[in-house]
Amino acid sequence: MHRTGFQYPLSIGLLLIAAMASAGAQSAAAQERQVSFVNDVVPILTKAGCNVGVCHAKAGGGQNGFQLSLLGYEIQEDFEHLVKEGRGRRLFAAVPDRSLLLLKASGQAPHGGGVRLSHTSESYALLRDWIRQGANNDAENIARFVDFEIQPDRKSLKRQQEQQLKVIARYSDGSQRDVTAQALYESNDKAMAEVSDNGLVKVQDITGKVAIMVRYQGRISVFNAAIPLGAPVEQVPPSRNFVDDAVFANLKELGVPPSAICDDPTFLRRVTLDIGGRLPTAEETTAFLASNAPDKRDRVIDDLLKSPDYADFFASKWTNLLKNRRDDTSDIVSNFAFHAWIRDSLLANKPYDQFVRELLAATGTVIDNPPVAWYKRVKEPKDQIEDVAQLFLGVRMQCAQCHHHPFERWSQNDYYSLAAFFSQVGRKPSSTRGEDLIFHKRGIAAATNIKTGIALKPAALSDAIPEIAADVDPRLKLADWMGSATNPFFAKSLVNRYWKHFFQRGLIEPEDDIRDSNPPTNPELLAALEKHFITSGFDLKDLVRVITRSNAYQLSSTPNQHNIVDKQNYSRYYPRRLQAEVLLDAIDYLATTQTDFANLPPGTRAVALPDNSYNRSTPFLRVFGRPEGESVCECERVQSSSLAQSLHLINAGDIKAKLSHGAGRAERLAKEDRPAEAKIRELYLVAFSREPRADELKTALGYLTEQRLDLEGKPVDAQRATRENFQDLIWALINAKEFLFNH
Repeated sequence: MHRTGFQYPLSIGLLLIAAMASAGAQSAAAQERQVSFVNDVVPILTKAGCNVGVCHAKAGGGQNGFQLSLLGYEIQEDFEHLVKEGRGRRLFAAVPDRSLLLLKASGQAPHGGGVRLSHTSESYALLRDWIRQGANNDAENIARFVDFEIQPDRKSLKRQQEQQLKVIARYSDGSQRDVTAQALYESNDKAMAEVSDNGLVKVQDITGKVAIMVRYQGRISVFNAAIPLGAPVEQVPPSRNFVDDAVFANLKELGVPPSAICDDPTFLRRVTLDIGGRLPTAEETTAFLASNAPDKRDRVIDDLLKSPDYADFFASKWTNLLKNRRDDTSDIVSNFAFHAWIRDSLLANKPYDQFVRELLAATGTVIDNPPVAWYKRVKEPKDQIEDVAQLFLGVRMQCAQCHHHPFERWSQNDYYSLAAFFSQVGRKPSSTRGEDLIFHKRGIAAATNIKTGIALKPAALSDAIPEIAADVDPRLKLADWMGSATNPFFAKSLVNRYWKHFFQRGLIEPEDDIRDSNPPTNPELLAALEKHFITSGFDLKDLVRVITRSNAYQLSSTPNQHNIVDKQNYSRYYPRRLQAEVLLDAIDYLATTQTDFANLPPGTRAVALPDNSYNRSTPFLRVFGRPEGESVCECERVQSSSLAQSLHLINAGDIKAKLSHGAGRAERLAKEDRPAEAKIRELYLVAFSREPRADELKTALGYLTEQRLDLEGKPVDAQRATRENFQDLIWALINAKEFLFNH
């Protein structure tokens, strides 16, 4: 037994507990117990949900005239609101059970939040005793909570197994206390594990690793559970680098056999789409399949990384994340200049830390220094630090602007100390319409905490920064800290983001929410990728090369009987729908047509578009979810399927126009004097990077030779029939899942 009224199982078995106490003894014990406002009352209010953002800690005055600080971070303010407001009715020392605090929380009086405490619970009794004892504020003389320990902090659990957690709090006087009943618990994946209000964890049937966040008194820790499948992993593909070492070691630990290595056609199509954002050409496919070179896959990766296709595709990714958005016709200069700078940086393989440094510390005009364009879209210091933290550090700071972050250690002081790096950014009109000149204003950098009124000097997420002289741009010091080999966020955030690009799921998910309470599914792999990226000098191409050369990346997407439900351990490749731009380019290549875009040369690929304005003029991009560049979150890109997308592919006017284009592939194949088998093979090589199977070839040949009839039932002209048959065949390939997905 750890606390009065609560029993926790330590092992499987039968236990009988007998307890007796006289009414007089119970009353005496209650009278003797000194209830702490800091260490008893505040945790109870937090556990009951009274001080969360949707209840009495709601921004702008709380709820129904009663305000508490979020999660009890402002103890003195909470005491004032509880004791001195509400005309004394909130707490009634003479008859504690008639206190509004207890009546409403227990449902004995109308309460919009419903019943939060049972009137027979230990928490209710503690609140009642605190009120009876005079509702004392012991914030000044109580032993302060320091931290807590979870027992156990990690464990391997069988499917459907339960594990009771125990939470031990430590205090400044060296004492310890069991606070299991007062702690808050939350699973990071409820499909894998559920947790009760008292810390009883029950894992489900999904294999992998799951974390239970435990929060108490503003501190957070995590219980990590591994849920092995336990299947024999007798054979795994050979390791080609440290990526394979970590992935396959994890699969062996979990007992999840990986799928086999994918075949050559699948690999070529996959890697060309993932690195170049396009389909392989028929010529590339033919040459690759004919080659017997043992390193031919590595050569393809190297060729793609040298190509402008890589720069185009990843520039599209970064321009969206960096909000290269066109809201007005005057934006076109900065849009094109900024996109060109990003693309050229990627093509030249500019080190990532240098890329970020040039962006953050940009000064001058967009004509002379294109990364200045970022400051056009992100004007306020608070927006700048929030975007920088989320995009380049994987830390979401938005909550900390108003209160302590509920799931992290960041406070308001951390928020404004980070904002101070941008406090000396100056602006003035330039000679280019709609564009500002960005410069560093001389002076001491500082930002004022809006709640305390204290001016804070620059500090980087709890890391002290040496005094910054008035003539030094603080942003340079921020860039120095970010690019440091000891920075715990910068490299980790990037490798996690790129891992998700190639594997569909980040090692930490979401990819831009790195925190102690959201641990990676494979910590060893993330640490190895981070170390390698730093050691390489922040080489982006090298990171892509390491990931795509691994056998983990080259696994088949076809599941085996054991890994079919795996969704986080990379035991197989996870298929995903082609991005909007990539899919439009793929359709154009298969149909041998082009989509024209305003102010761009004919033949410009959709993945090379500089900004979001083309979404409005190209319905296809809008329907398939190309982002508008309004946030730094990858989630802005829509990757889910919809009815509108299906209808567009089936019957939209632009798709019909591409299929029937006079210079398109269907027209050319209809006129060419080649065997029909050769024409079908060409279509399959272009669409799927493989030869058609025998049954597919037979079906296609049968359709191409089938007699077509007009609406009156009369035979259609042979040339027209052949042309329309090829149009239908290409239409069928476009609508095939094998075409729409990267697999």
